[in-house]
Amino acid sequence: MKIGIDIGGTKIRAGLVDPALAVHDVRTVTCPSDLDKDAFIDRIKEIISGFAGPGIELIGFGVPAVVDEDGVVYDCVNIPSWDRVELKAIIESAFGVPVKVNNDCNCFAKGVANSKYGIGYSDLVCMTLGTGVGAGLIVNGQLYTGKNSCAGEIGCIKYKDKDYESYCSSQFFLNLGTTAKEEAEKAGAGDPEALKLWEEFGTNVGDLINMVTFAYDPQVIMIGGGISSAFGLFEAPMRARMAEFPYSNVAANLRVFSDPSGDFMLVGAVM
Repeated sequence: MKIGIDIGGTKIRAGLVDPALAVHDVRTVTCPSDLDKDAFIDRIKEIISGFAGPGIELIGFGVPAVVDEDGVVYDCVNIPSWDRVELKAIIESAFGVPVKVNNDCNCFAKGVANSKYGIGYSDLVCMTLGTGVGAGLIVNGQLYTGKNSCAGEIGCIKYKDKDYESYCSSQFFLNLGTTAKEEAEKAGAGDPEALKLWEEFGTNVGDLINMVTFAYDPQVIMIGGGISSAFGLFEAPMRARMAEFPYSNVAANLRVFSDPSGDFMLVGAVM
């Protein structure tokens, strides 16, 4: 068995991945982004210790940051203290098993590509909508990261008066003095103002998908990240905006899904 770990800005999610790439015993712990470097690593070690045993053959991490070939994490998004962390060396020393470290969106893309949603397709964009916005790219059947591992940083692209991350992530709600969780609960109860907010959010995501389609022309787009759990609240306006894409044949052949399990990143982390 392998341990897949998803490091987020506010929580750590981990699970056991079996040889058939099924995920078991998923656990989540909160982890405030303002923890110092050592305290954050201690929280990671705690969650690993809950799984650790003689049957663990590998630990894999997906992190929202640039990662070099030695498993060193640089400038981790939304975790200010993680300017440079030798994560692979630290965890291998602590647990004595091999460790893989990759960008979280790249892990997400690898997990999707090896699932029923990705097998048979050569070109995929796997977007994460959560604390921020990012994407992992599969091009011609291979993970594509670009020369400096910056490919897929779609949240930084200019949109309206700011960028896509400001309008297609939790920042959209925070900038309005609320949260995605709070507005999802209100919308679930039929609150008209909350439903209107999700309609606006979905339109923004539709614009994001159209931009991604222009840039990459994928066969499949998978939407993951924390906000994907509210997909039903923004899918209709998202698809309405997608219907405005000027090349009808391209739009008709594009398949867009939300991550039904939240486990693809854990799977990709150990691959």
